[in-house]
Amino acid sequence: MAVGWLVYAKTGSAYALGLVGLFQFLPMVALTFLVGHFADRFDRRRIVAACQFVEFLVLALLTFGDRDGKLSVTVLFAAVALLGAARAFESPTMSALLPALIPEALLQKAVAVSSSAMQTATIIGPSLGGLLFATGASVPLGVSALCLSAACSAMLVIRTERVPPRREPISFQSIFSGVSFIRSRPIILGAISLDLFAVLLGGVTALLPIFARDILHIGPWGLGMLRSAPAVGALAMSVLLVHRPMNRHVGIKMFGAVIVFGIATVVFSLSTHFALSLLALVILGAADNVSVVIRISLVQLSTPDAMRGRVNAVNSLFIGTSNQLGEFESGMLAGLLGVIPSGVVGGLGTILIALLWMRLFPALRTVDTLSVAGDDSAEGIEQGLSKEMI
Repeated sequence: MAVGWLVYAKTGSAYALGLVGLFQFLPMVALTFLVGHFADRFDRRRIVAACQFVEFLVLALLTFGDRDGKLSVTVLFAAVALLGAARAFESPTMSALLPALIPEALLQKAVAVSSSAMQTATIIGPSLGGLLFATGASVPLGVSALCLSAACSAMLVIRTERVPPRREPISFQSIFSGVSFIRSRPIILGAISLDLFAVLLGGVTALLPIFARDILHIGPWGLGMLRSAPAVGALAMSVLLVHRPMNRHVGIKMFGAVIVFGIATVVFSLSTHFALSLLALVILGAADNVSVVIRISLVQLSTPDAMRGRVNAVNSLFIGTSNQLGEFESGMLAGLLGVIPSGVVGGLGTILIALLWMRLFPALRTVDTLSVAGDDSAEGIEQGLSKEMI
């Protein structure tokens, strides 16, 4: 929240907000395949802790650098790129670590609980950031640095009962094996590519500073409310999914959630009332959470542990493409068409993508439960990989 507001305050440019997303995305593209191999070779807890420590250092430097209010946009872009590089390692490694902590039968609930924790932080963070920003950008940046230092310390004391992944020699084939694995599983490919294109077109989060200042006429505190609203919806949905897991028709539910996401994006883009904008973002977040829980559960349950780092690295690239590159796309489109037409076009594009993917990936549409049977089960895949190696 702080970095986005700083960039827009210094430039007044939608293009600059789009570049924030691009500078987060480029390190992810450059490092994705190396990241996956690292996650399958080394202690995943230490990788995550090291990434969080790097993020702590970057934010600590920004905190002290902004005390005189002279941080340049170039420095902010460089910091965002460093944060993007650290998160390129952190995100897939964290995803690969989760199944090692709980039985597979509880994975869907674990994903929902993890999502609840993340969404709670996402609600508190931007709202608190908006309030703290009134005293200067260095305050929310400093609090973020302290939170990351706490996260790093907590990660170092996590214990796992499973044997760490074996260290497979680095080769061209092993580095890109995650791509081959995903291409061979239509359900996984359909799920992550649906998320890629839907959020790539429908994401409006990069434009929230413009909506807050120029359309809804609210300050940093209002921007914090807007940034938190999707997380409120996602948190409510994740709590519901913990108590009432999705047991039937999960494929069609995923497509329905993406369509609702697109409709909510259109409503938010056209709204000129703060309350309606908040409601649209809450619904958007709830729909997105349904899609996220289904996608993550399908990917984790269909992937053997020895491959989870590489598969989750590719999955994170898809997510990063949809989020960070989506921010870049939104900023560029808003600069060309205007912020409201950009949001409307993106929301309608999301709906069309969902309808098209229902035809392109019928196997995903007809998935009934998250316990994917047959060749898509982790056990069956692992046996198949063993036979292929032999």
